Amino acid sequence: MMMKPDAPSRPEEDALARLAAVIESRLPARGGDPDKSYVARLLHKGPDAFLKKIGEEATEVVMAAKDADHGGERAKIVSEVADLWFHCMVALAHYGLAPRDVVAELERREGTSGIEEKALRKAQDRETSND
Repeated sequence: MMMKPDAPSRPEEDALARLAAVIESRLPARGGDPDKSYVARLLHKGPDAFLKKIGEEATEVVMAAKDADHGGERAKIVSEVADLWFHCMVALAHYGLAPRDVVAELERREGTSGIEEKALRKAQDRETSND
């Protein structure tokens, strides 16, 4: 039986995996100290703290994009998206998930029309609500 070689690692996935490992090390169950770590402090405060940050960062992404439409720095979008992703990764860690779970979901959707995907989700939601 011929073994299929592992897919080559992508640097962006490696960076996300490294960051996820650091965030996971700050979980309260792993001894994250809220006095020494911003992530541990967010996690210690609970979901309301990091979910609020996700909302704030998402708004800042929108504002940076709108500014870029009017001559603002496009690099600001990257900076704000990085902040958003970071806080989303804190949420993922809290719920026992990882960036690889998001990547797997994106890969599952690959090749599917966004319109078809949305219609399928609506149909599934209707089916669930009728049960």
